[in-house]
Amino acid sequence: MPKMKTKRGAAKRFNVQGAGGIKRSKAFLRHILTKKTTKRKRGLRGTVQLDDTNVRAVKAMLPYA
Repeated sequence: MPKMKTKRGAAKRFNVQGAGGIKRSKAFLRHILTKKTTKRKRGLRGTVQLDDTNVRAVKAMLPYA
């Protein structure tokens, strides 16, 4: 069997943590920022844990992570 390929788009978007959780960055902070409040933009910074409903799909895209 050949090696499985990692989905490169997923590899750039997600980080697998040591305990097995997956980190992702928040959406809606790329453009059209003038109409968004400073409080809202501040809340969109940083990373969060991936929701349990999506973990199985993301792990399938990252076979060696």
